[in-house]
Amino acid sequence: MTKKILTLIILFYCTTISFAQEKKAVNDTITIKNGITVTNNGVSVIPTFSLGKPAAIFDLSIAKNRFSFDPQFRFAIENVKPWSFVFWMRYKLMDSKKFKIGIGAHPAFVFQTTPVITNGISNDLITTKRFFAGELVPTYTISKKVSIGLYYLCSHGVADATRNTNFISVNGYFSNIKLLHNYNLKIVPQIYYLKMDSNDGFYSGSTITLVKNKIPLLISSTINKKINSTIPSKDFLWNLSLTYSFGGKYTLQKQK
Repeated sequence: MTKKILTLIILFYCTTISFAQEKKAVNDTITIKNGITVTNNGVSVIPTFSLGKPAAIFDLSIAKNRFSFDPQFRFAIENVKPWSFVFWMRYKLMDSKKFKIGIGAHPAFVFQTTPVITNGISNDLITTKRFFAGELVPTYTISKKVSIGLYYLCSHGVADATRNTNFISVNGYFSNIKLLHNYNLKIVPQIYYLKMDSNDGFYSGSTITLVKNKIPLLISSTINKKINSTIPSKDFLWNLSLTYSFGGKYTLQKQK
């Protein structure tokens, strides 16, 4: 089953990229971006939680005007087991030079592996938890290198999943911090509040990204620290990731 899912995802990627490169445009432009990430510890969209083992993450973004479709496929590298699939649909509600507001919604599927013994033989049973979520992302640009913003995510789980999750984060964005030999740093510190059903807590964290100009590879690290919380989670977690990104803008042409 896992191999079939992985095959479908690879075909989806190849089909999308071929479509973008082969069809030439007439007054109609789309932006397609792809990213492949490997990490020693997969960190969730909500950084309180992690996979706790090496992971591979496949990102795709297809944008036209203010709309974008941003699916993400996450796998545990061990045995290529699915971790989570998220299918974001986003819209830029406001897109001025200084102030931006983005909204989005997605269905998500989180996979869990449970050992099951049948006739004395142990097998892994993969179960799925389903979520529906929405986001609100206002951002204010202070300068070319500094921005501040809020991120609000609300999620509702189906069946035995966590019923209601509310996540609100205050973020800073410090980009293009010059280092030697064309290397730049991007730092995104955050402090956030998380409520999951009757439990809640406060956390702090940061993501640091190292980029070299004109190279599509980047190295990043995310750290997360519990401040005060009743949610069962680690007091401290971190990861190290390597990402390869590619894509560009393409024009579309009506087929004759």
